[in-house]
Amino acid sequence: MLSAKMNPKILLIDDEEPILRVLSMSLRSDGYEVITAQSGKEGLELFKQASPDVVLTDIRMPGMDGLEVLKQVKEIKPEAEVIIITGDGDLEAAIEALQNDASDFINKPVHDKALKVALERAQKKLAIRRQLDEYTYDLENMVKIATGEFERKSSFQAKLIRSSNDGIIATDDEWKIVIYNPGAEKIFGHPRSEVVRKIDARDLYPPEIRQLFELSAADDGSKKESAWLETFIISKDQERIPVRFSGTVLREQHAMMGSVAFFQDLREIKRLERDLLKAERLAAIGQTVSGMAHCIKNILHGFKGGSYLVNVGIDKNNTDKLKNGWQMLQRNITRTSDLVLDLLSYSKEREPEYEVCAPNTIADDVCELLKESASDYHIEIIKNYSASLGDVLMDGRTLYRSLMNLVSNAIDACIFDDSLTKKHHVQVTTALEPNGFVRFEIQDNGSGMSPEVKDKLFTSFFSTKGAKGTGLGLLVTHKLIQEHQGTIDVMSQLGKGTTFIIRLPYRRVTAE
Repeated sequence: MLSAKMNPKILLIDDEEPILRVLSMSLRSDGYEVITAQSGKEGLELFKQASPDVVLTDIRMPGMDGLEVLKQVKEIKPEAEVIIITGDGDLEAAIEALQNDASDFINKPVHDKALKVALERAQKKLAIRRQLDEYTYDLENMVKIATGEFERKSSFQAKLIRSSNDGIIATDDEWKIVIYNPGAEKIFGHPRSEVVRKIDARDLYPPEIRQLFELSAADDGSKKESAWLETFIISKDQERIPVRFSGTVLREQHAMMGSVAFFQDLREIKRLERDLLKAERLAAIGQTVSGMAHCIKNILHGFKGGSYLVNVGIDKNNTDKLKNGWQMLQRNITRTSDLVLDLLSYSKEREPEYEVCAPNTIADDVCELLKESASDYHIEIIKNYSASLGDVLMDGRTLYRSLMNLVSNAIDACIFDDSLTKKHHVQVTTALEPNGFVRFEIQDNGSGMSPEVKDKLFTSFFSTKGAKGTGLGLLVTHKLIQEHQGTIDVMSQLGKGTTFIIRLPYRRVTAE
C-alpha cells in the first residue's frame, strides 16, 4: 500500500482501539516502525521516550486532545512532523492545527491514498530538513574553519602590529581610531585607552599630515599611498618628536572605509646624527687649528698696523693718525671677539633656551644696529615684518645671532658687488607659518654666488670675504638653527643676489 523510503518511526495516537489497531497493522506492513497510544497523555509520554519523526494523532480525544498534543510535541521536538486525523465538521480545528505547524491533516475514515500522500509529504519535509541540517552543519564547519583561519591571521597581524617599532594608527570611515599600537603610544604619548574609539585621529596629526589625509579622502581614490616624508609630531607632553610618515585612505568601491598611518620615530637617528655632527665638528676644529694661525696672523697684522699709527699719532701729535689707528684697533678687536665667540659656539653643544620674545623686535634690533654701517655704503635696509607675529616662546639668542650673521653677510654681499648701477638693498621679512614655525627671509641684491660657492657655504673656514672673514659665521649659524630644530635654506644667483630663509619652531605663550 504505502512505500517507506526513509522508514520514519511513527507514533500513532487514537482513543478508538479498532482504528488504532487497523492503522498500525497497515503501517507496519509497509515497513514503518509504529508506536501506539490510546490517549494524548500516554502518547506524549511515549513521544518523550522514543522521539519518533512522525506523529499521527486524532484531534478529538478525551483529556488531552490532538491540538494540545501537537503544541507540546512542537515544544519538545520542533522538527517532528504531526499529521492530524479529523472527523467531519472539524475544519476549523484542522485549520487551527495547521496554524500551529501541523504537517497535514486527513479525514476519517482514513483512506490509504490520503494517508500515503500525507506521509509522503511528511517524509519529504523530513528529508529536506535533514539535508538542511547537513548543509547547515557543513556550513557551520566551513565557517568555523574559515573563522579559525581568520582568527589565526588576525592574531598574527595583531602581533605584528603590536610588536612593530613603528607607530601604526588606523581609523574607521569617520576618522575614529580603531588601531593604535604601542609604537604609536611611544611617539604620541597618549595611552591606548584614551584614544581608541574616542578621538578623531586628525586631532593627533600635525597640520600637514591632516591636510594630506583630507585631500586624499576628498579625491576619487586615484591617489596612492603618500611617499615617506619627514615632519614633527607634538606629543602629549608637548615634545617635538621627529618622525617619518606615510599613510593612505582605505577605500571600497571608491568610498572611504578608513585610513592607516605609519610613523617612524627618528629621535634615535637624529641623536646619532647629532653625535656624528659633533664628532665632525671636533675633527674640523682639530684639522683647522693650523688654519687659525693664518686668521690670527691677519688680525695681528691689523693690531700692529693700528698700534703703529697710534704711536705715530702720539709722537707727532697727529690726530688723524691717532683716529685711523684707533679705528683699525677697534676693527681687529671686533674680529678677535667674533672669532673666539664663533669657535666657542661651534665647539659646544647647546640646547635651545625657550623664553618669551618678540621676533619682530629682535629682527628690528639687528636692522637698527647695522643700519649705520649699511648707509655708509648707500645700502637701504627694508623691513617687512608680519603684523600677526606677536610674542612667542623661542630661543631669542639663537635668533639674534643668526640674523646678525646673515644680515651682516647680506650687507657685505652688496658692498662687494661690482655693479655700479644697482641701488643696493637688504630686505628682512618675518612671517608666521601655520605649521608651528616662524619664517625669516634675508634677501639682498648684491653679488650673489655661483653654485660651486653655494655648495661650500656651510663648510669649515670657508669665506667669500678673503682675509676679512673667519669662515665660521655661516657654519655657526647653521649649527645654532639645527640645535633649535629649525632649517636654513639658501637661494642665490651670481650677479643677482641671495636669499637666506630660516624656519624656527616656536611655542605659544600660555596665560599664567
